[in-house]
Amino acid sequence: MFTEKDLLQIKAKEIDLEKINSQIDNFKKGFPPAKLQAAATIGNGLLRFRDEEVNQMNESYEALMLDKSVLKFVPASGAASRMFKHLFEFRDAFSPEKETELFSAKDFNSIYYFFEHLKNFAFYDDLKEKLNSLGSDIDELLKNKGYIKIIDALLNEDGLNYAALPKALLKFHNYFDGSRRSIEEHLVEGAVYGRDHKGNVKIHFTVSPEHLEKFKLALSNVINKYEACFDVKLNISYSIQKPSTDVLAVDMDNKPFRDTEGNLVFRPGGHGALIENLNELNEDIIFVKNIDNIVPDRIRETTYIYKKVLASYLIQLQKQSFEYLIMLENEVDSAKLDEVETFAVEKLMISMPEHFESNEARKNYLFKKLNRPIRTCGMVKNEGEPGGGPFWVMNSQGEISLQVVEGSQMDLSLSDQKEIALKATHFNPVDLVCGVKDYKGHKFDLSQFVDPKTGFISQKSQNGKKLKAQELPGLWNGAMADWITVFVECPIITFNPVKIVNDLLREQHQ
Repeated sequence: MFTEKDLLQIKAKEIDLEKINSQIDNFKKGFPPAKLQAAATIGNGLLRFRDEEVNQMNESYEALMLDKSVLKFVPASGAASRMFKHLFEFRDAFSPEKETELFSAKDFNSIYYFFEHLKNFAFYDDLKEKLNSLGSDIDELLKNKGYIKIIDALLNEDGLNYAALPKALLKFHNYFDGSRRSIEEHLVEGAVYGRDHKGNVKIHFTVSPEHLEKFKLALSNVINKYEACFDVKLNISYSIQKPSTDVLAVDMDNKPFRDTEGNLVFRPGGHGALIENLNELNEDIIFVKNIDNIVPDRIRETTYIYKKVLASYLIQLQKQSFEYLIMLENEVDSAKLDEVETFAVEKLMISMPEHFESNEARKNYLFKKLNRPIRTCGMVKNEGEPGGGPFWVMNSQGEISLQVVEGSQMDLSLSDQKEIALKATHFNPVDLVCGVKDYKGHKFDLSQFVDPKTGFISQKSQNGKKLKAQELPGLWNGAMADWITVFVECPIITFNPVKIVNDLLREQHQ
């Protein structure tokens, strides 16, 4: 199947041939859908803390973190081009004759709303200045319907080039002393809840190779300002998605897809590939949050509180788990095993088998289940936003556990699965706190806790030819499938993503 040239190409990506054959096998067999057992709801796998509990955990955060190293992990490699989909469509369709038709919709997501509120965007001053440098006045263009020139100046390479930049480098919010890119807002967040007892703040961004220097330049111009403002030392690190996590594409007959020159075509493995990046970080506590879920300072207090709550609760669970793991290294009686099992079921949401052959088998099972990476996941009430939800799921070994499940993983043609999905009350805004070390202080090998059967296959095209693409198990889905998982309800105000550019006009981002 593979030529000598193919093998050299595979070797250059540092991918094992066995892994390539496994990928092809996945294309042939497909991935089984998730076996939903129940939606995780309040009282059934999803925690809702009382106000006094929230206050207590928020206040105890600093003390709990005293001996912990901490890092904020932000996936930030995606391009922002999808944010401007309706601008591209408008530009392609625009003509003076079609103007009335194209502006007929005046809802929030419309092109009309974009231009009507153009001056409210944080990038407006930059856009105005860029147009001036190109010999145009933005007010005159708006008055004379020069919409295409405005869009070109925003999106094109000879303008602000927003269509080619990652979301991290776009201006999101206005302040009295200027505007901030979304990457800067993550510096501010990190400075508040991600500092250690010495005032060090570690933030790690995953970036695309072509954007790395732009990231470094953008932060070099502002890092001193934020360090002085918050009295911290910002330690910024970066990584790129490894070529070894790319996935071979195949044609519709599941044969390796080739480009016009006969080379194998590989595609990025999706955000699930970032488990490799996460695996190389060595801090005790790691916060994970998407680059576009960020708000201005004036409404960020709730986010700060619940980040501390998620971390405090994780540390409390981890501390008790470690004590039990040390105990389980020795001989224990049934009463002690009952105590550990109660903790595992009621606090760690671990499902236990009905019977064990012996106390030793029960002890070994509990030790294995407690000795895993742990994550607390913020969940918000579902108000119609797309996103993965919290569910009880049965894996291929018949074990039931809490999982974040995407719609693409569900088989909603099955009536029982559809019924369970419709009972979901919350969804996942990618708000995680992770504990990645064991009770002896050793870093877990996170690759050992991935469920390889939770990937995803989609159809794409290249040069007019159809191909199949495969995504690895998602970072907060299958890549963390065998972690200890605890779901916690967080207020909806902690979730304000920017999926299209008009989202920046929402009240929360103004």
